[in-house]
Amino acid sequence: MDVGTAYGRKPGQSLLELTQVGPGTPYGEVLRRYWQPVALSTDATTTPKRLRILGEDLVLFRTRRGAAGLLAPDCAHRGASLFYGGVEDDGIRCCYHGWVFDTEGRCLEQPCEPELGRHRDRVRQPWYPVREYHGLVFAYLGPPDRKPAFPVYDVLENLGEGEAVYADDKSFGAGGPAEVDFNWLQHWENVMDQFHIPILHARFSGNQFIPEMAVLPECTFSYTEQGVRVTAMRDFSDGRVLTRLTDVVFPNIRLIPGPRLTVVGPTPIVGWAVPFDDTHFKVFTLFRATNPDYLATESLKLGDGKNWHELTEEEHQRYPSDYEAQKSQGPTAVHSREFLTTTDQGVAMLRRMMAKQIKAVADGGDPVGVVREGETTTYHVLAGSYFDGVPAASR
Repeated sequence: MDVGTAYGRKPGQSLLELTQVGPGTPYGEVLRRYWQPVALSTDATTTPKRLRILGEDLVLFRTRRGAAGLLAPDCAHRGASLFYGGVEDDGIRCCYHGWVFDTEGRCLEQPCEPELGRHRDRVRQPWYPVREYHGLVFAYLGPPDRKPAFPVYDVLENLGEGEAVYADDKSFGAGGPAEVDFNWLQHWENVMDQFHIPILHARFSGNQFIPEMAVLPECTFSYTEQGVRVTAMRDFSDGRVLTRLTDVVFPNIRLIPGPRLTVVGPTPIVGWAVPFDDTHFKVFTLFRATNPDYLATESLKLGDGKNWHELTEEEHQRYPSDYEAQKSQGPTAVHSREFLTTTDQGVAMLRRMMAKQIKAVADGGDPVGVVREGETTTYHVLAGSYFDGVPAASR
């Protein structure tokens, strides 16, 4: 008798409380309690730019005096889009009736009204606070009274001679498109999956990194103060022992050591998987290097050394990478059909920690890592690649 066929298979379910990001959704409200990168600083110009972040449509611009602003697109007067507005010294002017709003939504002028708007101070265009850091524009989309201190990262500070911090918004890199067309969680939780590296990136699709990454690691998983860590140890035939620490930091940060081992010690790369909506996201990255092409040199290579965009459809099937594996889970993964095992401990721990942050926010508290005292707070990065153990001073 045949058993286990696909006949009558019931529709599966997704963990919507973790995957949805719009206003009022459980994890969407968690994401809104932190500063999020939304664009490169070079994207903020006197030409308005449309953005979609966490399910909200917004307009980014930079005044002629140099201040960046992030406003709701529909003018508070009669709803015309500020995407068609004109940027001036101190704000943006709506194309329809000329109302001007500054970077914090205050109405500066209503040219068709007596005295340029006797009651213009009663009008406020919805806006979000922004801050620029090392070439990225960050925004805070949460409750004003819960705005946290802005986090800085020690690996991006105190630069040495010849070093700089570079911003990137295409760091899905050679392994996929810059703007990604599936749910963000499929990518973020993949950071905890170290076992796909020797399988997908070595045995299946050929060695996409370096031979050392093809060695199957021994992994342990642990909670940190602000996320989840996987410690992956590899014993090499020449006697070296590599300890590779990879972290996810709440709410959507990834700290991944470069897979080519060009940097030994803390990773110089800090990345954010930022959802546009429930089925689209982008990875924003800051990295410290002497070479602006450092991030590109760390990317995987496919087939005969090609980049992802250069592959034919047949080659995509023959040499799948992260994009193909994660995209093929569906626009949003069907979690009820998964069969998690011991190698998925990190993924399970991450989901449990996400659920705890949802509850913390729903109960009126702050999620992990939120500091609301002071202008900035510093995060110490330990994630990285280490030979002969992790230095005690770094722990």
